[in-house]
Amino acid sequence: MTLDIQNIRGQFPVLDQEVNGKPLIYLDNAATTQKPKVVLEALSSYYTHDNSNIHRGAHTLADRATRTYEKTRAAVRAFLNAKEEEEIIFTKGTTEGINLVASTFGRKFIKEGDEIIISNLEHHSNIVPWQMLCEEKGAILKIIPINDKGEILMDEFYKLLTEKTKLVSIVHASNALGTINPIEEIISKAHQVGAKVLIDGAQSSAHLDIDVQTLDCDFFVMSAHKIYGPTGLGVLYGKREMLEAMPPYQGGGEMIKEVTFEKTTYNEIPFKFEAGTPNIADVIAFQKAIEFVNELGKANIRAHEESLLAYAAEKLASIKGFIPVGTATKKVSVLSFLINGMHPFDVGMMLDASGIAVRTGHHCTQPLMNRFNLEGTVRASFSVYNTKEEVDRLVESVSKIAKLKNK
Repeated sequence: MTLDIQNIRGQFPVLDQEVNGKPLIYLDNAATTQKPKVVLEALSSYYTHDNSNIHRGAHTLADRATRTYEKTRAAVRAFLNAKEEEEIIFTKGTTEGINLVASTFGRKFIKEGDEIIISNLEHHSNIVPWQMLCEEKGAILKIIPINDKGEILMDEFYKLLTEKTKLVSIVHASNALGTINPIEEIISKAHQVGAKVLIDGAQSSAHLDIDVQTLDCDFFVMSAHKIYGPTGLGVLYGKREMLEAMPPYQGGGEMIKEVTFEKTTYNEIPFKFEAGTPNIADVIAFQKAIEFVNELGKANIRAHEESLLAYAAEKLASIKGFIPVGTATKKVSVLSFLINGMHPFDVGMMLDASGIAVRTGHHCTQPLMNRFNLEGTVRASFSVYNTKEEVDRLVESVSKIAKLKNK
């Protein structure tokens, strides 16, 4: 199906504005995507008509809010093809999902001398929690190296795997370079030595088909705001046997079953991991974001974004001084680059003067930037509402900036 991009753009009010006197071109989608009207309206509708706490109230508003909230859990289950809704935990985002697993799985199952494997492609949220855990437990953190294209060296991964490996935590798609990792093979090999696997799907879940049962991953984490949903909301998928074996993450609210001063017993999953009043409005609105993606179809979204990425890479490559960073064979729609002799921040500011929003810096992947001996890059990332005309304006602006340096 060919997407009607102008119709899609009409569903995103934020795109209809000028920045610095120029029509906005939003190419910072790897940081966060814009929100369609259906998501904005769902947020407004909840606070206008249904605002109440969930799971406890005996009144109509609480009942409506609870049922709508749990419908999102069902929608997420289908989105990931999880076996059951109880395997879907709402979190604040990908970062909290990883920290939850590091804290609770790590507290119970990681011991001194155990090994955890991550890769050189990880963002800080999939590095720091494991460093903290290893420091606390006396465990060892191992890093899979990458090649100059930004692809994991699988032979090196095989060498790192041992009977001491208890967990492999790996990004599905790199936020800084766009590299899509061969997670099916990584999961299979890790399971052969008895290790559990967490997949960081922050950058993949809006673009790639996710089937956690087929993947057979033990955990999968993602953020709503990168899938056209609200900020401050994420999902942790975990296999039932894993979630039931792990201790709670935080105490209070819906996670308790019974409390006395002598002893507390805990609720069943998923509520065991959802302490306190949850982010009700945003969870409810996230269902609309999932419906938006499902109606367009991920394959159609992916085809459009891949065409933009290929078009942009080809056009930009012809510019003198343009340096691509990260040229993996399989990528999501992320294009990192430098202009010879210019700081990425300066390039970003000059693009902003033309109304073009990109990200600059280390993208929360300082070890990855160190691998390439870089302070950072300029990152343009494409979404379903971007157009070839916008890519042409990006190319035109980058060309002008490069010529300034090469005068």
